[in-house]
Amino acid sequence: MKNDTNTHRLHTITWDAPKLSTRDAAAISGLDYLLSLKEGKIKPPPAAKLIGYRLSKIEPGRAVFELDPSEYHYNPFATVHGGILTTLLDTTMIAAILSTLAIGFSCSTLEIKVNFIRPIRIKTGMIRGEGRIIHLGHNIGIAEGRVKDSQEKLYAHGISTCSIFEV
Repeated sequence: MKNDTNTHRLHTITWDAPKLSTRDAAAISGLDYLLSLKEGKIKPPPAAKLIGYRLSKIEPGRAVFELDPSEYHYNPFATVHGGILTTLLDTTMIAAILSTLAIGFSCSTLEIKVNFIRPIRIKTGMIRGEGRIIHLGHNIGIAEGRVKDSQEKLYAHGISTCSIFEV
């Protein structure tokens, strides 16, 4: 270990009650929910506050979330843990599907597959997870996601199968 006398870190997380971020699918479309989330009219869900990702772009069939890598995202190899990247990809891909759903419909991830291309560190800088729909049916949606840096370098990609259902 380096001669660093300041080895202790503190990261404080605050979040709002989940009821302030939960979508009422009977009252708001997926796109309107996500637009309200982006505009700050709806509070981010607790997982977003825990991990630190934020919605930066949303349109029907496409969602982009950003994340600034930090030490608290690190695994034992001093790189961002694959679970963090998987969560970012899952969030972007499910949001891409959700952005197309009318009032009265919701969705849930059934399966996700992720490939990690290269490690991410703090020096990588802000990363973006982008999800896009590949197929949208009545009961099943399939989306792809990519994690890139500001130079468009690819770090991870994934594919997700989502269930679409009436609520």
